Amino acid sequence: MARHAFHGAAGRFEVVAAFVADRFPEARFVADVAGGQGMLSRLLSKRYNLQAEVIDPRGWTLKGVASRPDLYAAEMADYYDLVIGLHPDQALRPVVESATRVPVLVVPCCNFWATGTKLGREALLAAITAHHVALGGSVEPITLEFDGPMNRGLILSPAG
Repeated sequence: MARHAFHGAAGRFEVVAAFVADRFPEARFVADVAGGQGMLSRLLSKRYNLQAEVIDPRGWTLKGVASRPDLYAAEMADYYDLVIGLHPDQALRPVVESATRVPVLVVPCCNFWATGTKLGREALLAAITAHHVALGGSVEPITLEFDGPMNRGLILSPAG
């Protein structure tokens, strides 16, 4: 059996998959934006029976993982019950913009929110929160149970 190398906190995919299954029991179709090789989508599909697919232009997914080798746009959210951006890099803004349509779980790793402005972790989370609240949505800060500091994120819910 081949082993795959993943960068970042060990166990993060298992933690996020379990969190999603527990927190969003009504979700059936899930977008894993910038999901790389697709380990999160694989766990969501095989362990929790969700129809998860990676949307990532790199097209690097593991065998058997549903994927779309595309740049993600917020308009794509209409097809899904939940959009996940676990360290979505350049897709951060469209992931957050999806929250006007469907619930979003976003765990940003880098400041691809305000290009040209240096934002630390707290400022980045605050900027995303202010943006979504200004659109009428609600925000719940979360800390996931894997090694930080890239374990802090937001659940963004549409207005109403």
